[in-house]
Amino acid sequence: MRLPQSISHSFSIRVFSSIAVTLFATMILCAGGAAQQLTSTPYTLLFGSVVIGQSESEIVVLANTGQTSVTVSAMKTTGAMFKASGLALPLILPAGQSVPLQVTFSPTIVGSTQAGITFTSNASNPSLQLGLGGTGITRNSLGSSPASVSFGQVTVGTKSTLPVVLTNTRSPKTKLYAFQMTGNGFSVSGPTLPITLRGGQSITVNLTFAPQSAGTSGGDLFVTGPNVNVPLSGIGATATAVGQLTVTPASLNFGSVNVGSTGSQALTIGATGASVIVSADASSGSQFILTGASLPFTIPAGQSSSFNVAFKPTNSGTVSGALSFTSNASNGPNLKVPLTGTGTTITATGQLTIAPASLNFGDVNVGSIGTQAITLGASGASVTVSSDASSSSQFVLNGATLPFTIPAGQSSSLNVAFKPTASGTASGSLSFTSNASNSTTVESLTGTGTIPQHSVSLSWNASTNVAGYNIYRSNSPSGTYARINSALDANSAYTDSGVAAGQTYYYEATAVNSAGEESVRSTPAVAATIP
Repeated sequence: MRLPQSISHSFSIRVFSSIAVTLFATMILCAGGAAQQLTSTPYTLLFGSVVIGQSESEIVVLANTGQTSVTVSAMKTTGAMFKASGLALPLILPAGQSVPLQVTFSPTIVGSTQAGITFTSNASNPSLQLGLGGTGITRNSLGSSPASVSFGQVTVGTKSTLPVVLTNTRSPKTKLYAFQMTGNGFSVSGPTLPITLRGGQSITVNLTFAPQSAGTSGGDLFVTGPNVNVPLSGIGATATAVGQLTVTPASLNFGSVNVGSTGSQALTIGATGASVIVSADASSGSQFILTGASLPFTIPAGQSSSFNVAFKPTNSGTVSGALSFTSNASNGPNLKVPLTGTGTTITATGQLTIAPASLNFGDVNVGSIGTQAITLGASGASVTVSSDASSSSQFVLNGATLPFTIPAGQSSSLNVAFKPTASGTASGSLSFTSNASNSTTVESLTGTGTIPQHSVSLSWNASTNVAGYNIYRSNSPSGTYARINSALDANSAYTDSGVAAGQTYYYEATAVNSAGEESVRSTPAVAATIP
């Protein structure tokens, strides 16, 4: 009698919980063979973790590497959560040319999803496959600022470097194992991995785009561990273009500001046509100051940077001045922004405002922390907030050093944390005491404490000549494995609901034929860590 075939293929595992922690192991195979005439860069798009209800887009570059033109006649996308746009068919692609295509992942369910795009053409490889993968989650454990990076136009043979801040947005620790880069000309530098981030802790990495040829390039920074993806894009330019500097608004009027106080307004500086290097700034009067700018700085083409201009009057009356910028822009070297403001000695009583008027934290796991931002503003005159009080210990104001003063017409952002101690809805309020006309200002707070449930989903490739399968589990890779299915499982999938938070489990499986003969257990063991 022939024994059943042993299971030798790797499991694919997904760990689900109400806090949307997803662990999956996936392998996308790329068939070898003759050189392809129609190619895609990258040949596989892994979007990482994307919050349900949100979307993430990436750029794929289709290229004709052959000696004759290629006509792409059809494009078919599988998987309802993936959309491709920017390609008008039929498309005639001359030899040596390329075209960008935007692919968007919009998850609607929790868990990993795999799909693909098939391009049909008259190329030597008439059917080109582009693999797609992504994971829907309810909340990211790692935030990226910015969420995507566009380098704009960068001259071939040069490079542009931009920073990205990665932040652990949850209270539990998260471990970053490695950076994986895709796309031609993109690279990353930063702290040595692996590294563990505490709740709220951040690191800064530097992304560099050094194009070697002209055209649009797309790529990704993929952070393994929390499985977060940062899409990258850039355009290689062969000619050195001269950029133009833009300033918004064209002039600033600070209105009335008390003598000895400081008024502040935002100024946005942008670059069009090509990147612009701002080398210096100058103010015509000491009462006007540009803040937040570290000179020199470069603004990539099509992008902008925001700064603050401060007005601190030394006496009453109207003051006029100008702020000038020295740059390599075509409208340089000295672009001027007119400034006006009025110093006053009138003492007014301000009013304290809170936005939003109430906060609802939604569902937060018991023992975890949910955070939302509030904005305190002052109108009419500056306001000094002297104290705050919470009606419940489950709601706490973070980031405030009391007392603090908010200048008239300005605002300050603070975080409110909700840490439920039991399941169920909790209500409370946060009150602020100040010298405003509304001396006590109240913010309403609500949230719901929840208890997470965990399970591990197992799947494997089916064996031949079998009646069913047995699944074995251990708490260590070399420990004793115990069977966890009560009866022979006829399916090639199994869900283990008897797992506990904070534990790591190891799984192996066997195949059993109709005579009751059992194969050896699959190797290596597959690990699943429960958050």
